[in-house]
Amino acid sequence: MNAAKLLDEAKTASGFQSSLPGPLASVVQSAVADWQSSGKMKRLWQRDATLWTGDDEAKWLGWLDTVEEQLAQHERLQKLAKEVQQRGFEHILLLGMGGSSLCPEVLRMTFGRIPQFPTLHVLDSTDPAQVKWFEHQIDIPKTLFIVASKSGSTLEPNIFKQYFFERTRQAVGTTKAGNHFIAITDPGSKMQQVAESDHFLHIFFGRPSIGGRYSALSNFGMVPAAAMGLDTKTFLDRAAEMVRACSANVAVTENPGAQLGIILGAAVKAGRDKITLVTSPGVSDLGAWLEQLLAESTGKNGKGIIPVDREHLAAPEIYGNDRVFVYVRLQSGANADQDARVAAIERAGHPVMRITMSDIYELGAEFFRWEIATAVAGSIIGINAFNQPDVEASKVVTRSLTSEYEKTGSLPAEKPVLEDAGIKLFTDEKNDAAVAKLATEPTLAGYLKAHLARIKPGDYFAVLGYIQMNAEHEQSLQAVRHAVRDKKGVATCLGFGPRFLHSTGQAYKGGPNSGVFLQITCDDSVELPVPGQKYTFGVVKAAQARGDFQVLAERGRRALRVHLGSNVKAGLATLQSAVQKAL
Repeated sequence: MNAAKLLDEAKTASGFQSSLPGPLASVVQSAVADWQSSGKMKRLWQRDATLWTGDDEAKWLGWLDTVEEQLAQHERLQKLAKEVQQRGFEHILLLGMGGSSLCPEVLRMTFGRIPQFPTLHVLDSTDPAQVKWFEHQIDIPKTLFIVASKSGSTLEPNIFKQYFFERTRQAVGTTKAGNHFIAITDPGSKMQQVAESDHFLHIFFGRPSIGGRYSALSNFGMVPAAAMGLDTKTFLDRAAEMVRACSANVAVTENPGAQLGIILGAAVKAGRDKITLVTSPGVSDLGAWLEQLLAESTGKNGKGIIPVDREHLAAPEIYGNDRVFVYVRLQSGANADQDARVAAIERAGHPVMRITMSDIYELGAEFFRWEIATAVAGSIIGINAFNQPDVEASKVVTRSLTSEYEKTGSLPAEKPVLEDAGIKLFTDEKNDAAVAKLATEPTLAGYLKAHLARIKPGDYFAVLGYIQMNAEHEQSLQAVRHAVRDKKGVATCLGFGPRFLHSTGQAYKGGPNSGVFLQITCDDSVELPVPGQKYTFGVVKAAQARGDFQVLAERGRRALRVHLGSNVKAGLATLQSAVQKAL
């Protein structure tokens, strides 16, 4: 089989095209030849851990046959859909984090409300204003809550459940509260025990051999899909077509998952480790799911892919030679401006891959294609694509801070390195010394200028916002990231905390030390108690932000924290103008 076939711009049956510059094309060509001659796709399907690091990878490949399993038991999903309708629920609120919440969010954003079914909402933030906002969106007596937690011990879904179970108990009475709750969790977990003791309507089990970020086509994705009225049979049938196309007996040059994964892995080896995700408006939220899959799977041992999502397309000369672009184009809803901009980037010689989706039900197929591609890329990069060693580090710090709060009623005192214009700056000693040395004046703009001066070619800049995730806040933070991108010519990322901790946070801490971070925190104007605990949602969020920052600092990352105070809108405006001045 001619390995160069992959490099043609001929469109394959899987809706995949690639246009690669010469140096990258030759690296890809040799990787294709190696994967074909060494039978590596067969080894992947045989669950051969030595394809990665020879560690515990074989234990985490249950997702390879989850589509087959879901189709075999499909009547359970149909039965659930019918029951949700019969019980008259008008809202579904999914309570989860990371792999348990990102797929349902993509489905919600892509399919919207399906007639005669409830509206799906997804809560994955401990920000008290965000929790309260969701509470105002729903009518509790007409709401079904889905608590999604693989391990059953994840802090956020547990406190979401405590809060909303108590609210439901107050609204409908103790004996009926359980009828408003479903759990999705692994067998034997703490969440199973909670669900049984609180008489939940149903418990759907995850598979212990499927990690959270690979769980989209398992119960973690398909139970919420069924409850919101998705045609899960069509969705899974499309996914099954991709499973067959990616199977062990398909030549590497014809295998859509292998094609994509080999290019991604080879690009990292060639120094192009920033994957810029471009998605048609109709599937715009797919990028959030891909961010987690790619960053958490590959970003470790000082290596990995840094996914860049929701960055507006610019003129080709803005981009460095550390980028690769993937354009997921929805045929039925393509955007002409996007088409033109991607074409210009390709003409300028940047590597561009195009994936064409005929309609939104192709999402199921894309989930599987990208899971295979990520596993393949992980093998080429030389890491275990199924663990997340650095995610736990910030959880440990958060747990110790919340435990201290339970004992003392307060978090440890902090001293800012600078106060100016109503904003406080915090950082560790090493970062403080580096920034102070470069700062020409002791002002907010002066410190930001010094911090941003540490960005070098080949770096990336990430804004980490521990504030309510809404359109207004996102617009402000997008303005900051794009100002830096356009001035410094580097890739930029934007994440809202704490949700990115279960996603890109792994790559930021464990991946290449090429990130420059701006963490943003605030004083919460709304305070919300967690039933049964001394700590509040705001205390949990503050502890998570501190834990995140501490681990970034311990890992030698260039990081600065900007604390906005309680008027977030005014604080963001001040920050935006200081960044403009700094640049």
